[in-house]
Amino acid sequence: MGKLYDKHLKAALGKDHEKEFVLTDGHGLSARVSPKGKVRWQYRYKIGGKNKRMDLGDYPALSLLKARDVAAQCREWLADGFDPKQKRSLEREEKLHPVTVKEALEYWLVEYATDNRANSDKHRAQFERHIYPHIGSLPVEQAETRHWVECFDRIRKGISGEQRPAPVAAGYVLQNCKQALRFCRVRRYATSRALDDLIISDVGSKQNQKDRVLSMQELVDVLRLIEGKRLLPYYAKLIRLLIVFGARTQEIRLSTWSEWNFTEMLWTVPKAHSKTGEKIFRPIPDALKNWLLDLKADAKSSEHILGRFKTAEAVSMYGRNLWKKLKHQEEWTLHDLRRTLATLLNDLGVAPHIVEQLLGHKLGGVMAIYNRSQYLSEKKTALDMWLEFLDRISNPTNNVTSTHMA
Repeated sequence: MGKLYDKHLKAALGKDHEKEFVLTDGHGLSARVSPKGKVRWQYRYKIGGKNKRMDLGDYPALSLLKARDVAAQCREWLADGFDPKQKRSLEREEKLHPVTVKEALEYWLVEYATDNRANSDKHRAQFERHIYPHIGSLPVEQAETRHWVECFDRIRKGISGEQRPAPVAAGYVLQNCKQALRFCRVRRYATSRALDDLIISDVGSKQNQKDRVLSMQELVDVLRLIEGKRLLPYYAKLIRLLIVFGARTQEIRLSTWSEWNFTEMLWTVPKAHSKTGEKIFRPIPDALKNWLLDLKADAKSSEHILGRFKTAEAVSMYGRNLWKKLKHQEEWTLHDLRRTLATLLNDLGVAPHIVEQLLGHKLGGVMAIYNRSQYLSEKKTALDMWLEFLDRISNPTNNVTSTHMA
């Protein structure tokens, strides 16, 4: 039991006294009374045999019961090995200058996503559109699950006249926000578990697993489309490279000439542009060299191989309607060109692990741990075979290999 009562404190408060004195409550808590009658709480403790003291606040602003609670917290910190004065100072600073939702997400973007996620710019754009305007200024520790869900619901349901419903995007943003909060938590930057219990189906939907492979005729249609003048030059060049290499659109969109070595005939996709965070090595087929060198000459001062930079959203939007332009019966996207290459290379007898390496996938199982080979010779053979195949199907009257794709 404490030794002080409010009547003792009130009797000393605001009165003149001959000298300063202390009213002791016990367990390290006491009240120091000044000659002018100011009553200030203090907590006394020892660390390493040395006496220490910290002020807790003034009475009656800090009541007797509250002062005892603060002193109990100080004893708990001390038992855990912390200096109560330092610990309390840090916690007060966090309360006065809390980390906001925007600061937490930006911390993840800068410290992690920029170096490890090829789509970090897209992640930031989604945060800026869907999260920051609504809860970005809230302290992240005070942002409740319902606040986050309201943001995800706006994405899922859409906004009339402004934004179409996007349940897949809602799940995608949730995943990135969850990873960001976890990153902040383990790095001791900020703490929030508001998203821990949410899964994609709570706020949106998962992207459907697709298995669309273009038919031979559809592929021929695309090859002839990029040879004509119906496409903007940027997209004709992009689609040609997508077909030849089976690359992801971001790997080509972001590609600069510094990645292309025409001495060693090798295209190296840097980690920053790779979805897996690993470099991807693709041999440059001989039949494509002259076309690429002409492309480089046309690019002039641009560092991008396509001559300019376009966003992922712009490219995706354009590619989404190509099947209609070609009057195909079934929808396909630019990503399906990648699946088409994988399927047809397997049909041509290329070993599955070579196809996986060309696609930039990580090898699974024991191969991922022990086999670090890039299979450059095998990949070059596969790409040469692929270009010959594309030439045959797009020019069926040719009986000899040409450089049509170049």
